[in-house]
Amino acid sequence: MKVVLTIAGSDCSGGAGIQADLKTILAHGAYGMSVVTALTAQNTTGVFGVLKTDAAFIGTQLDAVFRDFRPDAVKIGMIADAQAVQMISDKLLAYQAGKIVVDTVLASTSGTRLTGEEALACAKEKLYPLASLLTPNLPEAETLAGIPVTDKTSMQLAADRIAGMFGCAVLIKGGHLKGAADDLLYQDGNYCWLHAPRMHHPNTHSTGCTLSSAIACNLAEGMRMEDAVYSAKAYVADAIADGLNLGAGRGPLNHGCRIFGSTGR
Repeated sequence: MKVVLTIAGSDCSGGAGIQADLKTILAHGAYGMSVVTALTAQNTTGVFGVLKTDAAFIGTQLDAVFRDFRPDAVKIGMIADAQAVQMISDKLLAYQAGKIVVDTVLASTSGTRLTGEEALACAKEKLYPLASLLTPNLPEAETLAGIPVTDKTSMQLAADRIAGMFGCAVLIKGGHLKGAADDLLYQDGNYCWLHAPRMHHPNTHSTGCTLSSAIACNLAEGMRMEDAVYSAKAYVADAIADGLNLGAGRGPLNHGCRIFGSTGR
């Protein structure tokens, strides 16, 4: 059994963050481990509070994991402050971790800012260069590339810039595009479009967490990057299409759709 580590924040409502990651990892037949970077008070309607994990304790969690297990892949999500970013970067370097998928979480689905400017600056300097893949959505790609990203042409330009800055593959998610929800994978100078029709379903809480975790699982299994992304995108589409309907706001996906079958309709 492959072992996948998620480093991210906790969502008490179970829809995103560590909880979504672990559900996704289990759905892919892997063993999931977690290092919690923050506790959040949130549900399908919004984020109501964030309690950051002390950077030293994040380091202790990472030591406990790497000294006993060797993750086959690592997924990184929300990191709230620069001290935590520095600690995570230092530990990943020290333990020579590989197959690192970074979901460049800057804000929640509901729009709450989760990563401050200082933390982002530190991530750009220390963490993102360690990544095998970055997975920004369009607003995040704008922030990283420093240009407006509103269409496929600008997605290609942004992907090229981001890959050049950090030396890794880049998956720009097209969920904010008008029309189809096409994603762009840029790797080693090659553009690969992942075409998909837009699903008109309101319950898409944690799609970013879920996609990046699924990619990490597929990389852990030894898939090529392109295949890992294709397979992960198909899994997310199935989890959305299941039609799970929980909560009063933008509800979660059915991460177990391939294990238990449809439960949302």
